[in-house]
Amino acid sequence: METMLERFIRYTKINTRSNEESTTVPSTESQVDFAKMLAEDLERIGMKNVMINPRNGFVTAALPANTDKKVPAIGFIAHMDTADYNAEGISPRVIESYDGKDILLNEKEQIYSRVKDFPNLKNYVGKTLIVTDGTTLLGGDDKAGIVEIMEALQYLMAHPDIEHGLVMCAFGPDEEIGRGANLFEPDTFPVDFAYTVDGSCLGELEYETFNAAGATVTLKGISVHPGSAKNTMINCNKLAMEFDRMLPQCAVPELTEGHEGFIMLQSTTTSIDSGEMSYIIRDHDRAAFEAKKQLFLLAGKVLNERYGTDVVTISMKDSYYNMYEIIKDHMECVDVAKRAMEEAGVTPIIQPIRGGTDGSKISFMGIPTPNIFTGVENLHGRHEFACLDDMQKAVATIVNICDTNK
Repeated sequence: METMLERFIRYTKINTRSNEESTTVPSTESQVDFAKMLAEDLERIGMKNVMINPRNGFVTAALPANTDKKVPAIGFIAHMDTADYNAEGISPRVIESYDGKDILLNEKEQIYSRVKDFPNLKNYVGKTLIVTDGTTLLGGDDKAGIVEIMEALQYLMAHPDIEHGLVMCAFGPDEEIGRGANLFEPDTFPVDFAYTVDGSCLGELEYETFNAAGATVTLKGISVHPGSAKNTMINCNKLAMEFDRMLPQCAVPELTEGHEGFIMLQSTTTSIDSGEMSYIIRDHDRAAFEAKKQLFLLAGKVLNERYGTDVVTISMKDSYYNMYEIIKDHMECVDVAKRAMEEAGVTPIIQPIRGGTDGSKISFMGIPTPNIFTGVENLHGRHEFACLDDMQKAVATIVNICDTNK
């Protein structure tokens, strides 16, 4: 059997970037190929009922119970795709006994991960890190999660003295573009609760996410010659700024933290007579979330009344909801994870996710699904790195979650 490091490097070298513009499931053919590889690897380590679901792209497998005790069936979930950043030609490099200094990622391009920019590096002195060559992301989000689940399953099969109930795994596509779990089929995943292994630094245990929505603001102006524009021209370039000023200026990502929600202008394309603005809306509190959406409608109403015509049209779509609404009634899954981490020598860090995971949607499908750490930091870019020592702690945590004697 290959080591965890060898498996991680093999997986990360594969470009599985998802594509938001695609209409296929999965969104890229490389994820289809990776799913086939994962299915083969699951069969190789001895998992049962290995299948690739043609309707949603998920790879699932089962480790049957080896005890007659009445214990919960538990699932572990990770995603196959990587984020919207260069993933072609990934070249991982291992740094043993990291010295706490700036890391030269690419000598030719003089690309560094500098401690002054990433002070979290100081937490990894003496540990083994896997870094990029500075031209791509690493893909530890979420191939570290896949590897950790694989390693834990392999360990359980090699140690039949560890009693466990049914353990299932699911590796899914397109999480990074927000639609991977939309087609998840809970009937094919018969567990009492599950965990996404998709967190970041050592000890993260998360069961609160944002409520999330997207908003598109379409602008309609009037373009005439500027020399005769008085009382006629409606300039969408200015209208876009006017609309944005009507939204709360302090509720933006760069000024918020913790449980504070935000509104973020993602992109804007305007000319004099037309325009489109794309926003995301986030808040942990459902009432505050709904209130933020109402601000968009109010701003549009005010501008339409001011100009005497429909210069603003707004469309909004909810993306996911705070999984705490479900998990608060099933806190056993959180307590089990806390104990498992502590038994692995890990201090749980319980904090809200300022984002979402596949567990958000899956929780609302009837499977409470908190999120646990992977040991990967600085996600979605050239400075991403994984800590092998912390990945091993994640494997131990997963094993402890399954162990009925813990």
